[in-house]
Amino acid sequence: MEKVYHTTSAAATTVPRIAKKRRDKALWDRLKRDRWLYVMLLPGILLTLVFKYIPMYGAIIAFKNYNPLLGILHSPWVGWAHFQEFIFSPNFTTLLLNTFKLSAYGLLLGFLPPIILALSLNQIMNKKIRQKLQLILYAPNFISVVIIVGMLFLFLSANGPINGIVTKLTGKPIMFMSNPGYFRTIYILSGIWQGMGWASILYTATLAGVSTDLYEAANMDGANIFEKIWHIDLPALKPVMVINFVLAAGNIMNVGYEKAYLMQTSMNIPSSEIISTYVYKIGLQSGDYAYSAAVGLFNMIINVVLLLFVNNVVKKLNDGQGL
Repeated sequence: MEKVYHTTSAAATTVPRIAKKRRDKALWDRLKRDRWLYVMLLPGILLTLVFKYIPMYGAIIAFKNYNPLLGILHSPWVGWAHFQEFIFSPNFTTLLLNTFKLSAYGLLLGFLPPIILALSLNQIMNKKIRQKLQLILYAPNFISVVIIVGMLFLFLSANGPINGIVTKLTGKPIMFMSNPGYFRTIYILSGIWQGMGWASILYTATLAGVSTDLYEAANMDGANIFEKIWHIDLPALKPVMVINFVLAAGNIMNVGYEKAYLMQTSMNIPSSEIISTYVYKIGLQSGDYAYSAAVGLFNMIINVVLLLFVNNVVKKLNDGQGL
C-alpha cells in the first residue's frame, strides 16, 4: 500500500506540470504565430502610454497649491481643499446641472437617429444611390466646429434667414443665440445633424454583415420591411447598440468645451456655462491650474461612476452581458 501511495502522489504532481507545459507551449506558439500582429499593436500601445497614462502624473496638482516655479513635486500639498472649494462654490449646482442636462439630452435624443439612418440606408437597394447619400450625410462631420458655430450665428441671427421667416409670421424676430432657453436645443440638434451620418457607419457595417439568407427566408414567409427590421436588423444591431450606449453614458459628463464656449454669449451664460468651459476659463485664462485640475478630476470621477452604474444596469437587462 505504501508503494502505491507514493506512485499516486507522484502522478498527481506530474499531471499538472505536463498540463502547464502544454499551456505554456500553446501560448508561445500563439505569440510566435501572431508576432507581426503584436508588432503592429505596439505603436498604439506606446501612443496610449505616452499621451494617456504618463500625463496622469499631472493630476497630482489637483491636491497641491501648484506653483510653476516650484514644480509639481515641490508645490505645497493642500489635500482636498480645491475639491471642497468647488463643491461649496455658488456655481457648483448650476455647472453640474447644465453639464448633465446638455449631455443627457444629447445622448437620449442623439442615440436613435444614427440607428434609424443606418436602417434606412440598408433598405436602399441601388448601391450608387446609397453611396452618394452616405457621402452627403458623412460630410458634416468633417466641418470644423468653428465653422458650424459660425453657420449657427449666421442663420439664427436677428437678420438671418430663419428670423426672416419668423418675422413674417409673428412680426418680430427671436433672439435664438442670446436666449438661454434655446441654447440646449440649438446645441443638441446641430450636434445630431453634424454627427448622425458618421455615427451610423458602425451600424451600417454591422448590417452589411447580416446574411442574405435571412432576408430571403423572411421574403418567403411574406414578411414586410418593418418585420424584417424588427426580427433581423435590430437583433443584429443589439450588441453594437449596447456597447455604444454604455460608452456614451460613461462620457455623459465629458462635454467638450469648444462648441459650448464658441456658442456662449453674455446673455446665454446661465445655460451655456458647463464644467468644461469653466475649467478652460479658470485654468487657461485665469491661470489657476491646481483648481481647474481638481474640477476636471471631479468631473472624471463622476464619469467613471456613471460608466460602472450604466454597465451594471445593462448587464441586468441584457442577461449578464456588458462591457
